[in-house]
Amino acid sequence: MLKRTKNNHFIIYFLLSFLALGFVFILSISLGQVKINFTDVISLISNKIFNSNFSISNMANEDMYKSIIFDIRIKRALLSILVGMGLSLCGVIMQATLKNPLADPYILGISSGASLGATFAIMISSITVITVNSLGISFFAFAGAFIAGYLVLLMASHKGKLSTVKLILAGTIINSIATSLSNLLIYISGNSEKIKDITFWTMGSLAKANKENLILISVLLFFAAIFFITQHRNLNAMLMDEEVTQTLGVNINVYRKVYIFICILLIGVIVSSSGIIGFVGLTVPHIVRALVGSDHKKLVPLSMLFGGIFLSLSDILSRILINNTELPIGIITALIGGPVFIYILLKRGNRFGG
Repeated sequence: MLKRTKNNHFIIYFLLSFLALGFVFILSISLGQVKINFTDVISLISNKIFNSNFSISNMANEDMYKSIIFDIRIKRALLSILVGMGLSLCGVIMQATLKNPLADPYILGISSGASLGATFAIMISSITVITVNSLGISFFAFAGAFIAGYLVLLMASHKGKLSTVKLILAGTIINSIATSLSNLLIYISGNSEKIKDITFWTMGSLAKANKENLILISVLLFFAAIFFITQHRNLNAMLMDEEVTQTLGVNINVYRKVYIFICILLIGVIVSSSGIIGFVGLTVPHIVRALVGSDHKKLVPLSMLFGGIFLSLSDILSRILINNTELPIGIITALIGGPVFIYILLKRGNRFGG
Protein backbone atom coordinates (compact mmCIF):
# COMPACT_ATOMS: atom_id res chain seq x y z
CA MET A 1 0.00 0.00 0.00
CA LEU A 2 2.81 2.41 0.93
CA LYS A 3 4.67 1.66 -2.32
CA ARG A 4 1.49 2.27 -4.34
CA THR A 5 0.96 5.59 -2.55
CA LYS A 6 4.54 6.68 -3.35
CA ASN A 7 4.05 5.70 -7.00
CA ASN A 8 0.83 7.72 -7.12
CA HIS A 9 2.66 10.72 -5.65
CA PHE A 10 5.37 10.39 -8.28
CA ILE A 11 2.82 10.26 -11.11
CA ILE A 12 1.07 13.36 -9.76
CA TYR A 13 4.36 15.25 -9.38
CA PHE A 14 5.44 14.18 -12.86
CA LEU A 15 2.20 15.28 -14.55
CA LEU A 16 2.10 18.59 -12.66
CA SER A 17 5.75 19.25 -13.50
CA PHE A 18 5.16 18.46 -17.17
CA LEU A 19 2.22 20.90 -17.31
CA ALA A 20 4.21 23.52 -15.39
CA LEU A 21 7.08 23.16 -17.84
CA GLY A 22 4.74 23.81 -20.77
CA PHE A 23 3.28 26.85 -19.01
CA VAL A 24 6.72 28.29 -18.18
CA PHE A 25 7.83 27.68 -21.78
CA ILE A 26 4.98 29.84 -23.14
CA LEU A 27 5.53 32.40 -20.37
CA SER A 28 9.21 32.66 -21.27
CA ILE A 29 8.29 33.44 -24.87
CA SER A 30 5.65 35.95 -23.78
CA LEU A 31 7.75 38.04 -21.39
CA GLY A 32 10.68 40.29 -22.18
CA GLN A 33 11.42 43.87 -23.19
CA VAL A 34 8.53 43.50 -25.66
CA LYS A 35 5.60 41.82 -23.92
CA ILE A 36 3.40 39.59 -26.05
CA ASN A 37 -0.02 38.44 -24.92
CA PHE A 38 0.04 34.88 -23.56
CA THR A 39 -2.83 33.74 -25.80
CA ASP A 40 -1.23 35.43 -28.81
CA VAL A 41 1.91 33.35 -28.29
CA ILE A 42 -0.15 30.16 -28.26
CA SER A 43 -2.07 31.26 -31.37
CA LEU A 44 1.05 32.14 -33.36
CA ILE A 45 2.82 28.90 -32.41
CA SER A 46 -0.30 26.90 -33.31
CA ASN A 47 -0.53 28.69 -36.66
CA LYS A 48 3.11 27.86 -37.36
CA ILE A 49 2.99 24.20 -36.34
CA PHE A 50 -0.52 23.14 -37.35
CA ASN A 51 -1.02 25.63 -40.19
CA SER A 52 -4.12 26.92 -38.40
CA ASN A 53 -5.56 30.42 -38.73
CA PHE A 54 -6.02 31.78 -35.22
CA SER A 55 -6.14 35.57 -34.98
CA ILE A 56 -4.25 37.60 -32.37
CA SER A 57 -5.30 40.60 -30.31
CA ASN A 58 -2.96 43.02 -32.11
CA MET A 59 -2.88 42.20 -35.83
CA ALA A 60 -0.83 45.33 -36.62
CA ASN A 61 2.16 43.85 -34.78
CA GLU A 62 1.76 40.29 -36.07
CA ASP A 63 4.90 40.31 -38.21
CA MET A 64 6.99 41.83 -35.42
CA TYR A 65 5.64 39.28 -32.93
CA LYS A 66 6.44 36.42 -35.31
CA SER A 67 10.01 37.66 -35.71
CA ILE A 68 10.52 38.00 -31.94
CA ILE A 69 9.00 34.60 -31.17
CA PHE A 70 10.47 32.41 -33.88
CA ASP A 71 13.81 34.14 -34.46
CA ILE A 72 14.76 34.80 -30.85
CA ARG A 73 12.60 33.76 -27.93
CA ILE A 74 11.52 30.25 -28.82
CA LYS A 75 15.17 29.23 -29.30
CA ARG A 76 16.14 30.80 -26.01
CA ALA A 77 13.19 29.22 -24.16
CA LEU A 78 14.10 25.79 -25.52
CA LEU A 79 17.78 26.26 -24.61
CA SER A 80 16.87 27.22 -21.04
CA ILE A 81 14.81 24.04 -20.67
CA LEU A 82 17.48 21.80 -22.20
CA VAL A 83 20.31 23.33 -20.17
CA GLY A 84 18.27 23.13 -16.95
CA MET A 85 17.42 19.49 -17.66
CA GLY A 86 21.03 18.63 -18.51
CA LEU A 87 22.52 20.30 -15.43
CA SER A 88 19.95 18.67 -13.15
CA LEU A 89 20.54 15.26 -14.71
CA CYS A 90 24.30 15.59 -14.26
CA GLY A 91 23.75 16.83 -10.69
CA VAL A 92 21.77 13.70 -9.81
CA ILE A 93 24.37 11.42 -11.38
CA MET A 94 27.37 13.19 -9.81
CA GLN A 95 25.80 13.13 -6.34
CA ALA A 96 25.16 9.39 -6.62
CA THR A 97 28.46 8.56 -8.33
CA LEU A 98 30.57 10.52 -5.86
CA LYS A 99 28.20 9.72 -2.97
CA ASN A 100 28.43 13.37 -2.00
CA PRO A 101 25.34 15.58 -1.46
CA LEU A 102 27.40 18.67 -2.30
CA ALA A 103 28.51 17.36 -5.70
CA ASP A 104 27.36 19.33 -8.73
CA PRO A 105 28.12 19.18 -12.49
CA TYR A 106 31.15 21.42 -12.06
CA ILE A 107 32.84 19.69 -9.12
CA LEU A 108 35.44 17.99 -11.33
CA GLY A 109 36.89 21.24 -12.66
CA ILE A 110 34.95 20.95 -15.93
CA SER A 111 33.63 24.51 -15.69
CA SER A 112 37.11 25.92 -15.12
CA GLY A 113 38.39 23.94 -18.11
CA ALA A 114 35.62 25.38 -20.26
CA SER A 115 36.38 28.90 -19.02
CA LEU A 116 40.05 28.42 -19.84
CA GLY A 117 39.20 27.24 -23.35
CA ALA A 118 36.83 30.17 -23.92
CA THR A 119 39.27 32.67 -22.42
CA PHE A 120 42.06 31.34 -24.64
CA ALA A 121 39.88 31.68 -27.76
CA ILE A 122 38.72 35.20 -26.84
CA MET A 123 42.21 36.39 -25.96
CA ILE A 124 43.69 35.06 -29.23
CA SER A 125 41.93 37.94 -30.98
CA SER A 126 43.60 40.55 -28.79
CA ILE A 127 47.09 39.01 -28.69
CA THR A 128 47.30 37.96 -32.37
CA VAL A 129 45.74 38.94 -35.69
CA ILE A 130 43.56 35.80 -35.64
CA THR A 131 39.84 36.37 -35.11
CA VAL A 132 37.78 33.65 -33.42
CA ASN A 133 34.01 33.74 -33.95
CA SER A 134 31.34 32.53 -31.50
CA LEU A 135 31.38 29.01 -32.96
CA GLY A 136 35.14 28.83 -32.46
CA ILE A 137 34.80 30.04 -28.87
CA SER A 138 32.18 27.35 -28.20
CA PHE A 139 34.51 24.73 -29.67
CA PHE A 140 37.41 25.84 -27.46
CA ALA A 141 35.10 25.88 -24.42
CA PHE A 142 33.98 22.32 -25.10
CA ALA A 143 37.57 21.21 -25.72
CA GLY A 144 38.65 22.80 -22.43
CA ALA A 145 35.84 21.10 -20.52
CA PHE A 146 36.55 17.73 -22.09
CA ILE A 147 40.31 17.89 -21.51
CA ALA A 148 39.79 18.97 -17.88
CA GLY A 149 37.37 16.11 -17.26
CA TYR A 150 39.65 13.60 -18.96
CA LEU A 151 42.65 14.71 -16.88
CA VAL A 152 40.60 14.36 -13.70
CA LEU A 153 39.63 10.79 -14.63
CA LEU A 154 43.24 10.01 -15.58
CA MET A 155 44.63 11.35 -12.31
CA ALA A 156 41.96 9.70 -10.16
CA SER A 157 42.55 6.32 -11.87
CA HIS A 158 46.34 6.39 -11.57
CA LYS A 159 47.81 3.44 -9.63
CA GLY A 160 44.62 2.01 -8.26
CA LYS A 161 40.87 1.94 -8.59
CA LEU A 162 38.78 5.07 -9.02
CA SER A 163 37.48 6.51 -5.75
CA THR A 164 35.32 9.49 -4.82
CA VAL A 165 38.11 11.02 -2.73
CA LYS A 166 40.57 10.83 -5.65
CA LEU A 167 38.02 12.31 -8.03
CA ILE A 168 37.23 15.28 -5.81
CA LEU A 169 40.91 15.97 -5.07
CA ALA A 170 41.82 15.69 -8.77
CA GLY A 171 38.93 18.01 -9.63
CA THR A 172 40.13 20.55 -7.09
CA ILE A 173 43.64 20.48 -8.57
CA ILE A 174 42.47 20.86 -12.18
CA ASN A 175 40.07 23.61 -11.12
CA SER A 176 42.87 25.59 -9.47
CA ILE A 177 45.26 25.18 -12.40
CA ALA A 178 42.65 26.09 -15.04
CA THR A 179 41.49 29.14 -13.05
CA SER A 180 45.07 30.34 -12.61
CA LEU A 181 45.81 29.97 -16.33
CA SER A 182 42.61 31.86 -17.21
CA ASN A 183 43.59 34.72 -14.89
CA LEU A 184 47.08 34.73 -16.41
CA LEU A 185 45.68 35.08 -19.93
CA ILE A 186 43.41 37.92 -18.83
CA TYR A 187 46.32 39.68 -17.10
CA ILE A 188 48.61 39.34 -20.13
CA SER A 189 45.92 40.60 -22.50
CA GLY A 190 44.91 43.74 -20.61
CA ASN A 191 42.03 44.18 -23.08
CA SER A 192 38.95 45.50 -21.24
CA GLU A 193 36.58 44.75 -24.14
CA LYS A 194 37.67 41.11 -24.34
CA ILE A 195 37.39 40.78 -20.56
CA LYS A 196 33.71 41.73 -20.86
CA ASP A 197 33.21 38.84 -23.30
CA ILE A 198 34.62 36.44 -20.72
CA THR A 199 31.80 37.48 -18.38
CA PHE A 200 29.51 35.38 -20.61
CA TRP A 201 31.36 32.24 -19.54
CA THR A 202 31.83 33.08 -15.88
CA MET A 203 28.24 34.23 -15.18
CA GLY A 204 26.26 32.34 -17.82
CA SER A 205 23.94 33.52 -20.59
CA LEU A 206 21.35 31.99 -22.90
CA ALA A 207 21.56 34.83 -25.43
CA LYS A 208 23.53 32.73 -27.93
CA ALA A 209 20.80 30.14 -28.45
CA ASN A 210 20.77 28.87 -32.02
CA LYS A 211 19.57 25.90 -34.03
CA GLU A 212 22.94 24.14 -33.95
CA ASN A 213 23.44 24.10 -30.17
CA LEU A 214 19.78 23.21 -29.62
CA ILE A 215 20.08 20.13 -31.82
CA LEU A 216 23.41 19.08 -30.30
CA ILE A 217 22.25 19.39 -26.68
CA SER A 218 18.84 17.81 -27.29
CA VAL A 219 20.29 14.74 -29.04
CA LEU A 220 22.99 14.18 -26.41
CA LEU A 221 20.55 14.85 -23.56
CA PHE A 222 17.97 12.43 -24.99
CA PHE A 223 20.39 9.50 -25.15
CA ALA A 224 21.97 10.36 -21.79
CA ALA A 225 18.56 10.54 -20.10
CA ILE A 226 17.41 7.21 -21.57
CA PHE A 227 20.67 5.58 -20.52
CA PHE A 228 20.63 6.87 -16.94
CA ILE A 229 16.96 6.00 -16.41
CA THR A 230 17.82 2.41 -17.30
CA GLN A 231 20.71 2.54 -14.80
CA HIS A 232 18.54 3.34 -11.77
CA ARG A 233 19.43 0.11 -9.93
CA ASN A 234 23.18 0.76 -10.21
CA LEU A 235 22.72 4.39 -9.17
CA ASN A 236 20.71 3.29 -6.14
CA ALA A 237 23.43 0.76 -5.29
CA MET A 238 26.09 3.48 -5.43
CA LEU A 239 24.52 5.15 -2.39
CA MET A 240 25.31 2.04 -0.34
CA ASP A 241 28.65 0.94 1.10
CA GLU A 242 31.06 -0.54 -1.45
CA GLU A 243 31.08 -3.86 0.41
CA VAL A 244 27.32 -4.11 -0.04
CA THR A 245 27.49 -3.25 -3.75
CA GLN A 246 30.09 -5.97 -4.27
CA THR A 247 27.72 -8.56 -2.82
CA LEU A 248 25.08 -7.29 -5.27
CA GLY A 249 27.48 -7.91 -8.16
CA VAL A 250 27.81 -4.23 -9.15
CA ASN A 251 31.25 -3.17 -10.41
CA ILE A 252 31.21 0.36 -9.05
CA ASN A 253 34.61 1.27 -10.49
CA VAL A 254 33.60 0.60 -14.11
CA TYR A 255 30.17 2.20 -13.86
CA ARG A 256 31.59 5.26 -12.11
CA LYS A 257 33.98 5.89 -15.01
CA VAL A 258 31.23 5.44 -17.63
CA TYR A 259 28.77 7.72 -15.81
CA ILE A 260 31.32 10.46 -15.23
CA PHE A 261 32.52 10.33 -18.83
CA ILE A 262 28.96 10.78 -20.13
CA CYS A 263 28.45 13.69 -17.72
CA ILE A 264 31.68 15.29 -18.93
CA LEU A 265 30.46 15.15 -22.54
CA LEU A 266 27.06 16.60 -21.65
CA ILE A 267 28.43 19.34 -19.39
CA GLY A 268 31.04 20.28 -21.99
CA VAL A 269 28.36 20.81 -24.64
CA ILE A 270 26.13 22.72 -22.20
CA VAL A 271 28.91 25.04 -21.00
CA SER A 272 30.01 25.72 -24.58
CA SER A 273 26.48 26.99 -25.33
CA SER A 274 25.46 28.74 -22.12
CA GLY A 275 28.56 29.44 -20.07
CA ILE A 276 28.74 28.50 -16.39
CA ILE A 277 25.37 28.42 -14.61
CA GLY A 278 25.67 27.34 -11.01
CA PHE A 279 23.31 25.91 -8.37
CA VAL A 280 20.93 24.18 -10.83
CA GLY A 281 22.61 20.78 -10.64
CA LEU A 282 23.27 21.24 -6.93
CA THR A 283 19.87 22.43 -5.67
CA VAL A 284 17.25 20.83 -7.93
CA PRO A 285 18.10 17.15 -7.16
CA HIS A 286 17.77 17.87 -3.43
CA ILE A 287 14.35 19.47 -3.90
CA VAL A 288 13.13 16.46 -5.87
CA ARG A 289 14.76 14.02 -3.45
CA ALA A 290 12.77 15.62 -0.62
CA LEU A 291 9.56 14.97 -2.60
CA VAL A 292 10.01 11.44 -3.98
CA GLY A 293 13.02 9.99 -2.14
CA SER A 294 16.29 8.66 -3.55
CA ASP A 295 15.04 6.02 -5.98
CA HIS A 296 16.72 7.09 -9.22
CA LYS A 297 13.95 5.57 -11.31
CA LYS A 298 11.83 8.51 -10.12
CA LEU A 299 14.57 10.95 -9.22
CA VAL A 300 16.18 11.18 -12.68
CA PRO A 301 13.11 12.09 -14.82
CA LEU A 302 11.53 14.36 -12.20
CA SER A 303 14.80 16.22 -11.57
CA MET A 304 15.09 16.92 -15.28
CA LEU A 305 11.59 18.44 -15.40
CA PHE A 306 12.25 20.52 -12.28
CA GLY A 307 15.59 21.64 -13.72
CA GLY A 308 13.93 22.86 -16.92
CA ILE A 309 11.32 24.78 -14.91
CA PHE A 310 13.89 26.27 -12.54
CA LEU A 311 16.21 27.57 -15.25
CA SER A 312 13.34 28.86 -17.40
CA LEU A 313 11.99 30.88 -14.48
CA SER A 314 15.50 32.16 -13.75
CA ASP A 315 15.89 33.21 -17.38
CA ILE A 316 12.59 35.10 -17.26
CA LEU A 317 13.72 36.96 -14.15
CA SER A 318 17.08 37.79 -15.72
CA ARG A 319 15.27 39.52 -18.59
CA ILE A 320 12.51 41.42 -16.75
CA LEU A 321 13.97 42.47 -13.38
CA ILE A 322 15.73 45.54 -14.81
CA ASN A 323 14.30 47.45 -17.78
CA ASN A 324 16.43 47.34 -20.94
CA THR A 325 19.06 45.26 -19.14
CA GLU A 326 19.67 41.53 -19.06
CA LEU A 327 21.26 40.18 -15.92
CA PRO A 328 23.63 37.21 -16.23
CA ILE A 329 21.50 34.16 -15.49
CA GLY A 330 24.16 32.73 -13.17
CA ILE A 331 23.45 35.59 -10.75
CA ILE A 332 19.74 34.72 -10.68
CA THR A 333 20.30 30.99 -10.15
CA ALA A 334 22.71 31.74 -7.30
CA LEU A 335 20.32 34.20 -5.63
CA ILE A 336 17.46 31.67 -5.83
CA GLY A 337 19.36 28.42 -5.45
CA GLY A 338 21.62 29.53 -2.59
CA PRO A 339 18.89 30.24 0.00
CA VAL A 340 16.89 27.20 -1.15
CA PHE A 341 19.91 24.96 -0.69
CA ILE A 342 20.63 26.43 2.76
CA TYR A 343 17.02 25.68 3.77
CA ILE A 344 17.27 22.10 2.49
CA LEU A 345 20.60 21.66 4.27
CA LEU A 346 19.17 22.86 7.59
CA LYS A 347 15.92 20.93 7.13
CA ARG A 348 17.36 17.57 6.05
CA GLY A 349 20.61 17.66 8.00
CA ASN A 350 22.96 14.85 7.01
CA ARG A 351 20.31 12.69 5.31
CA PHE A 352 21.24 11.93 1.74
CA GLY A 353 20.68 8.32 0.76
CA GLY A 354 17.47 7.31 2.54
